[in-house]
Formats: sequence, C-alpha cells, structure tokens
Amino acid sequence: MKHTAFSYVKLTLASMLVLLAGCACAWRLMKIQIVESDTYTAKRISTQKYTQTISATRGEIVDSSGKAIIENKVGYNVIIEPDTFPEDNAKGNQVLLSLTSILDENSVEWSTSLPISDTQPYTFTDDENAVSKLKENLKMNVYATADNCMDKLKSDYDIDDSYTPEQQRILAGIRYEMQLRGFSLSNRFTLAEDVPLNVVTELKERGVTLPGMDIVEEALRSVAQGDVVPHEIGTVGPIYAEEYEKLKSEGYALDDTVGKSGIERAMESTLRGTDGIKEITVENGIVVSSDMKTPVEAGKTVQLTVNSDYQRELQNILDGFINNFDSLRDSKTEQLGLKKISCGAIVVLDAKTAGVLGMVTAPTYNLEDYKVDYEAILNAENTPLVNRATDGLYRPGSTFKTITATAGLNEQIITGNSTYFCGHTYHFKDHDYNCTGSHGDIAVTQALRVSCNIFFYKLSEELTIDRISEYATKFGLGQSTGLETGDAAGHLSNQETFAELGADWTVGQVLQSAIGQGEWAVTPLQMANVACTIANNGTRYEPHLVDSIWDYSHTTKLEQKEPVVADQITPVNDDVFQYVENGMIAASTNNFPTRYSLSDLGFDVAVKTGTPQVSNRVQDSFFIGYAPADDPEIAFAGVIEGGEYSKYMIRSIIQAYEKTVRGEQVSVDAVGAQTTVSTDTTGTETTTSATSTSTH
Repeated sequence: MKHTAFSYVKLTLASMLVLLAGCACAWRLMKIQIVESDTYTAKRISTQKYTQTISATRGEIVDSSGKAIIENKVGYNVIIEPDTFPEDNAKGNQVLLSLTSILDENSVEWSTSLPISDTQPYTFTDDENAVSKLKENLKMNVYATADNCMDKLKSDYDIDDSYTPEQQRILAGIRYEMQLRGFSLSNRFTLAEDVPLNVVTELKERGVTLPGMDIVEEALRSVAQGDVVPHEIGTVGPIYAEEYEKLKSEGYALDDTVGKSGIERAMESTLRGTDGIKEITVENGIVVSSDMKTPVEAGKTVQLTVNSDYQRELQNILDGFINNFDSLRDSKTEQLGLKKISCGAIVVLDAKTAGVLGMVTAPTYNLEDYKVDYEAILNAENTPLVNRATDGLYRPGSTFKTITATAGLNEQIITGNSTYFCGHTYHFKDHDYNCTGSHGDIAVTQALRVSCNIFFYKLSEELTIDRISEYATKFGLGQSTGLETGDAAGHLSNQETFAELGADWTVGQVLQSAIGQGEWAVTPLQMANVACTIANNGTRYEPHLVDSIWDYSHTTKLEQKEPVVADQITPVNDDVFQYVENGMIAASTNNFPTRYSLSDLGFDVAVKTGTPQVSNRVQDSFFIGYAPADDPEIAFAGVIEGGEYSKYMIRSIIQAYEKTVRGEQVSVDAVGAQTTVSTDTTGTETTTSATSTSTH
C-alpha cells in the first residue's frame, strides 16, 4: 500500500515537471518569436555600417616657372591594422619580427625613432629632446638610463630573453614608435613607406602568416629638385601623439602626414587638402553599399618666387668662389691670414616686390640625401643644416654706411654737398680712429665710394645712436623680415643690446656702430632687403617665397600674393636716396679687377661692400646692391665667412639673372682661376678702432 502511494507521488511530480518544462519552452518560443524577433533577425542577417577616411592628395610645390620641386607619386605603404593585429604581445612580436626581416632582406627602411643605441651597452643618442620625450612617455624619472628605458619597453611588451639582443632592440624600437604614433583601434600604424613592388608581392604572398599587416596604395611625397632651396622647402612627417591634441581639432587623424618645416609647414593649410568620408554598409561580410559622404578635395599647388635654374646658377657661383679662393689670394689676404674658406651665402630679391628669386648657402645639402641619411648631414662639418642666408648672423661692416648716409640726409644733418674733413686720423674722447687714407674735404657720395670712415664717424656724432637705431629699425634690422618660413631677427648695436649682452657701452661705440662694427647682428636676407629698400626710395617690402596659389593640377590660379609693405622711410626730398644711390654706383667702379668689372654690363650697378671684423685677424666679406640702378630688377646681398673679395661674385650674379630669368644669351663668368688682384690704396676700405683694424 505504501509502495503504491509513493509511486503516485513520483508520477504526479514528474508530470508537473514536464508541464513546467513545456510552459518554459512555450514562453521561450513566444519570447523568441515576439519579444526578441528583431535581435534574432539581426543575428541571422548581420549588418554593419562604418566610415572610412579617404586621404586627400597633398598639393605640390613648384618654382616660378611651374617646374615641380616637390611632387607626388603613387607608392605602396606597409601598415599595421589595429583590428586584426594580435592582441597577444608574443604573437604580435612575432609578426613584427617577420615583417622587419623581410624588409631588411630587401633593404627597405622601416619606422623607428627610439633614441637609444642599436647595440649594447645601451646609450642615449645626442637628441636630447627625443630622450626627454622617451622618458616622459614611459613615465620614467629624469635620471633613467638607456638600460632602464629598454627594460621598461621589454616589460610592457613581453619582450623576454627568448629573443636575441638584436631582436629585443628591433621590437623595442617598433613598439615605441607605435606608442609614439598613437597606435590604437582608431589609428593604424605605417611601418614602411614607398615599398618596392617585388617586396609588396612577397608580403602579400605571406599575408596569412602576418595578421594585421596590410598594403595600401597612397600618394607619396617625392623630391623632384632636391637642390632648390632645400632649407626653405622643408619636410613632412607623421603626427606624434603629443602633437595630436592640438591638431585633432583641425580635422587631423593620428596617421595623417603633416608639414614639419619650411614651406611644407608654413603652407600646411593650403597644401593638405580635405579628406573624404566614405560610409560603407556590410551584410554578412559582403559590402552592399558604399557612399561618399564628404568628397575628397586635393591640396592646392604652391608656386614660389624662386627660379630653380637661377638658384642652381647661384649655388654654382658661391661654391665656385669658395673652391677657387686660393687663386684670389694675394699680399692682402696673406697679411690678414686668410686661407681656406668654406662658408657663405647669397640672396637675390625681386627689387620691385622683395620676392626671393634665389637664396643659397654653403655648405648645403640635397633633400634627397636628407631623406636617406639625415644623421650624416646633421654631423657634417660646418653645419649644412643652417641656412646662412636667413639664420647666419654677421656684422654688416661698411655696407651699413648706406643706412647711416640715409639717416644723415633725411634728418637734414647733411646735404649732398656737405663735407667733413678726413685727415687719416680722427681723435675722439681720448682715442684715435684711423681711415684708409687722407681724403681731405669729402661729401657723402664720395665717402660711400671710398668708404671713408672719418666721414661717418663725424656724421654719427651729430646723428646720435638713437637716430641710427631708428633708421636701422626702419630698414628692417633687429627683427624678422616676415619670410613665411621664418628667419633670425638679429639685433641692433645700441645701449639696449650691450646691456643684454652684459657689455659696457662707451661713447666710442657710436662711431663703431655707424660703420657697421659694434654689436650689429644681421642676416644676408636682411641686408638684401636694405638694398631693396634703397632701390624703392624708402619703401620696405616683406621678403617672401610664395608667389601664388593654384589648383592641384596647376591649371587655374586661385590667388596671387601681393607685396606687403613692412615700413616706409619718407624722404624729405627727392635727393635723399639719389645721393645714396650715386655713392653706390660710384663704389661699383672702384677697385674691381677688369675680369669682375661692373662697368661694361650696359647699365649702372649700385653696390656697397664691407669687410667686418670678427676678431683681430678674422674678417668676413660682405656686399649689397641692386641692378640696373636706374630701374632696379634685382636686389642682392652676399657674405663669405673669414674671407675677402666676395664682391667679385656680383658680375656673375647679374649675368646669371639675365641668362635664366630674362632668357638672354649671356655666359656666366666663373670666379677665381688665374686672376691678378689689383689694389687701389685710395679705394681700399679699412676700419680701424682704438684697438684693432679691419679692411672693408
């Protein structure tokens, strides 16, 4: 009886469980069919939408005649896609080592900027900024060693001792570069650019074993003329994480390329273009639609004022003078101890606009070499990375007398006929200051011709240093010229500068400053603009490199850059600049050997030379000028460090302009080689202070 009752209970319980299970299944089925039908439909038909950024082609940079200096070419880049790159560090490291092995075997460079030596014992490189950035990014203290930084990278990315030391350094370098470039799910990493087609083929064949690796076809920056104003053209490069905070608000992505220096940086907003946005719809892994939401707009082409043929001629003139300087040496250079020279600069401006027609420096470099071996250029002798035309600071010497003369005439302290007496020695405040000769009573035009120091000493007493400084400022000294790519401001020679330098200002410094000695610091570009200002009767324009903006294909001009007036020296009468010009024309006929004569060019040339002291036995050689004097087309300046006779380049500079810019059948005379130097004692320009002497 008891057994029967127990069986009944079990049967009843089982029936209830079956009923409950049935109800649960019914409820689940109803929920699937009614409540969650949308979810299961989505799982059955998987639809995804995402956006893709289409990079704009960067605008090109061309010279004044439209010849490409920087252009674009189609190339292949190796990238690491974050969504398919292994999250496991060990697997990711293996992919990176396989990739770099293939690239190395084919001599393809890949991205790394870790400022640590390639081999042990590890040391930091000389790039202090990069080292500081490394420690900051790794959250290391300032005293961290290169070994400490390597250990941190190895720890962060599971780079253990199963890897060889060489592999450890490779992985640390790439992992740090990926970190620096902000590698993340929203930002891919470019490992190598402009990869040869044979390497692309090999990588694609091995793609299955290289998860995360992809090959993309992109427009790559290409150097068409790497020897044309390389310092001013500049470079492009990747955006680093610390830059991105500022640039992301301007629409940049972390994997974009941005101008880093020169025109590439100064004209970034013009060159970059506008990226396109494409919306892609994928169903079950198949692209079903692709809509361009924002069209791609290529960057604009920037046309420069620089004539590339003229630029090349100027570089040849400068290099030729430096290389042939031995043939110019004579008793004067021997007395001064002038031997080998290596450095100098020439600037030529359009006299009507101050547009840069040519600007060369020595030593220099080619942008192609810069891309291939930056370290070699960085460590080369005489700092070729410095553009002496824009950033070299020098005393102007007697070229400054044009400014002192302008101030004296415009302040009506002198007229064109006023004279000062030069008796070779001038006694001032217990010191004697000498001139090159005894010029007797001399007026401003002749004083400029023979560079009479005593004339300008006496004039400076009446002018005072305040008015000399005022006119120097009006002419653009002690400040940036406004060049798009930037330049050195230099400084004036007055009480304020001496105070900043911690030097004592004495009354005799007024005299020295009036003839371009003292503590002036000027660039060749500034002095070319001084000549340009005289040529324009006191109107000073901003020197500039950009002539116009065009569409990408260089068929439609979008904008013509107009000359910008930086300052104006209003002459009190028409004779002010005429007297200065007359003196400069007279100087162009003084003490030039026949081979370098400016008298047979068919027009007058206005020039002023100077040989400012650097030390007791070291001088520079400076010149400024413009031509033709009656209707100026070019204004120019040049300097040779530790040299003499730089003015011998003027004839060639003018001939090269006629040949390349004006298209005339003119041969350009070489400077140097078998030249006999004559010295006219009445025209030799010598500056003598109380303690030292220099020839001008």
